[in-house]
Amino acid sequence: MNSARWHARIECGRQIGAGFLVTGRKVVTCAHVIADSGAAPVTVTFPHQAGAAAVPARVVSHAGWGGRPTDPGDLAVLELDEDAPVAPAAFAPADAAFGEPPRKLVAYGFPRGYDEGTLAEYRATAAQLIGGEWIQLEAWNGHGQPLEAGFSGAAVALAGTGEVVGMVTATGGRGVRNGRMLPTDVMARYWPELGGRLPAPAHEDADRDRLRVLVEKAARAGLDCSPERLYLDAAGPFGPPVPPGGFHSLWAAAWYVLCELDDPESVTRFADRLDALLDAPRTGAAARHAPPDWSPILVEIDRSGAGGDQVVVEVSAYSAGRRHPVDSRTVAQGELRPYVRERIDEAFAHLAPGTDELIAFALPREWLNWPVDQWESGPDDPTPLGCSYPLVVTDHARRRGGLRHRLTRRWQGIDAGANALVHRVECGSGEEPRKLRLRLREADVAGFAAPPAAGHSRPHFDTALTKPVPVLLWPRSGCAGEHAVDGEQALQGAGEGCAGSAFLDAIGPYVCGVTPAELPRHILSLRESADAADDPDGHWARDVQLLWDDPRCFPDPHATTAHLRSPVA
Repeated sequence: MNSARWHARIECGRQIGAGFLVTGRKVVTCAHVIADSGAAPVTVTFPHQAGAAAVPARVVSHAGWGGRPTDPGDLAVLELDEDAPVAPAAFAPADAAFGEPPRKLVAYGFPRGYDEGTLAEYRATAAQLIGGEWIQLEAWNGHGQPLEAGFSGAAVALAGTGEVVGMVTATGGRGVRNGRMLPTDVMARYWPELGGRLPAPAHEDADRDRLRVLVEKAARAGLDCSPERLYLDAAGPFGPPVPPGGFHSLWAAAWYVLCELDDPESVTRFADRLDALLDAPRTGAAARHAPPDWSPILVEIDRSGAGGDQVVVEVSAYSAGRRHPVDSRTVAQGELRPYVRERIDEAFAHLAPGTDELIAFALPREWLNWPVDQWESGPDDPTPLGCSYPLVVTDHARRRGGLRHRLTRRWQGIDAGANALVHRVECGSGEEPRKLRLRLREADVAGFAAPPAAGHSRPHFDTALTKPVPVLLWPRSGCAGEHAVDGEQALQGAGEGCAGSAFLDAIGPYVCGVTPAELPRHILSLRESADAADDPDGHWARDVQLLWDDPRCFPDPHATTAHLRSPVA
């Protein structure tokens, strides 16, 4: 540590803290140390450099720290006018801070009375991240220098080698012998340039370099995509959930995958998905853009054992991959609509600003034809709910087990710009369910000419629901499915005069060129057009029903478990 000239003293207004040189002219410190940089100058001094004077610095990167001690992202990057006359810090792998026996860690800070700086000896309490962000530090012994004001921003380094493993962000104060550090792998989430200087995690350097190149390419292209969605794709349905607060950037999600996921294939999945989004072609009005950042409000309705008129309702909001329960109770069907309206209004408080709201009703299979999109938006607002928000239904049975896993894989496979080609299932079709099963094996959208309860359509509908078909469309009314079932007569029935066939003729071109991820938004527009028509009841799309269930939008709270380094479940 005697040769560690890269330690820096930071001053901003009345605040004094520490920092350390990372590149020739860039210094990292805590955001709270330079919180007054808008009104006061920031200066940097390298106390180990003989005759060194304070030099001005400007803030060039800020990790979005919110201002409170427990807010994430307490990191800032300062830039000097010219290269410092000292060599930058060297880094050890982040997990080098842990071991048996414990590793001694040292921090160099500037508490009151120590303008030249002083050392504090500490160790990491455990490898477990607190809030997905910090490592807890505890004093190496019962005496010596504690972490206190003036140590914020100090490098935490391995005693003996001087290699950096983190940065002090919270001090215990006089008489309190603990604190917190931001480990280097978490720091790299907020500042991508640091990632290039850290020893590679368990994955190969090539994987890290490929991710960095793709993220930089996405930034230059202005790619509009959800970091949380890409992370959930990479982690898979049973991987760790998104950390609290989500990801403030695409790079933050990429680095989290690199450092926090044990499955080496997760890096490949993240890079492949991002690469596919960047390379997806533009097609006319349906120009390429990333899937919407859906934040669903899920209304789960099921039968109750309390009586035939009673139903069990549970309302939840999903934001940044995490579930926020709103309310759950048993209500009479006559009270269902007002109860659901009120809970939906409450659920909006849990959605992050800027995300795309989505109302989803999870129903038993026999109730999938309920006209929930026609329910009034509010006691004083007769607008149909499906004309106020994107609204979908889904089947309870598709939200669990092996089918959920296969659906997740299908959605991952269609994110890269696949268009919604409707596979028609005519009413009165004599097609055997096993043949339909084969035909729908690669289908993204299945369109039915008749509702699920109509005559011969039921077996075909059940067949589609038990396969990983991401999207189903049908008219709630229309053809009653009474056509004959032998091939020739079925074709005649599905032709002129068949309302169901007319629906499929119209819906096919409407969704052509639209990705399945965007269908809820396009069906919202279609419902609005039907509602505003001169003859709404006669419009072909008046009662369109959309079954849409991307499992990544509805993480199963029972399937997510805490990760060793990220206890955020």
